[in-house]
Amino acid sequence: MRPSPRLVRWQPNMVAVLKAVAPAGLAAVYYYGWRALAVVAVTNAFAFATEYAFTRRRGESVTSAAFVTGTLLALSLPPAVPFWMCAVGAVVAIGFGKELFGGMGRNVYNPALVGRAFLYVSFPVAITGTWTEPFWGGVGGLTAWAPGADAVTSATLLPVLAQGAPIGLSALFWGAMPGSLGETCKAAVLLGGAYLLWRRVASWEIVASVLGSFAVLTGVLRTAGLAGPDPLRAVLAGGILYGAVFMATDPVSANRTRAGKVLYGCVIGTAAVLIREFGNFPEGAMFAILLGNTFGPIIEEALAAWKARRAGGQPA
Repeated sequence: MRPSPRLVRWQPNMVAVLKAVAPAGLAAVYYYGWRALAVVAVTNAFAFATEYAFTRRRGESVTSAAFVTGTLLALSLPPAVPFWMCAVGAVVAIGFGKELFGGMGRNVYNPALVGRAFLYVSFPVAITGTWTEPFWGGVGGLTAWAPGADAVTSATLLPVLAQGAPIGLSALFWGAMPGSLGETCKAAVLLGGAYLLWRRVASWEIVASVLGSFAVLTGVLRTAGLAGPDPLRAVLAGGILYGAVFMATDPVSANRTRAGKVLYGCVIGTAAVLIREFGNFPEGAMFAILLGNTFGPIIEEALAAWKARRAGGQPA
């Protein structure tokens, strides 16, 4: 009789990601109160339950990647998101973003982004219609459940920044401006990113190419009078930094060769700018990364064919 598998299989790389995202989670509690932690708990509970429903039929353990998906999804959502939407997003992330492709290691798209994209297009008002002003100064939201009703604003940060509003770099960096739970404090995101790079869990080529192409194209468009904010403010606003560090570097859905990683990152950074500046959506990072996931295998095939032609002495 085959022994029953462990309930959870803890993978070192996934545990490292959970540690890396912890500063952003703690910052979310400071800026938006303890309800932020409840959002993380709900998405993780439903991510675990969904994966368990699939893995128990295969006689396998739930992987710790389920908690990475649940946490990254939660921290990409607005502070006032209803709990039932968190649950729906987690079920879609694991069920359609991961298990539909065969489970761990087979998903084409980042599961957390699949869940967020579903919520984004299904419930746009709840996800993008209102933003919550963060607590600031002193103990912040550490003594509160959530910001009060008078702390909710209907203006999103990116359009305001694009119109030339004088928003300081310090406010963007430390989190004095409204945003999604894990995206507000860029200092926390960078701290987690540094840990992932130090542990060699995340690819520096991907992070650098995403942010580099994003900043360069933003600067070019700004010089041509087609973009609002300067490159540094553009990087610090919205979810591009959070996406580049935690989402685009997903080892399963990202490219694996060095050249492939660079081209993959450039696709994401370029698409994010074009969507943000010329699309109907104020933020382009989510769709840009999903687009990168789509073109990643094509990039690898093209690179392999190019190398094969060069090795055979034929012109590329």
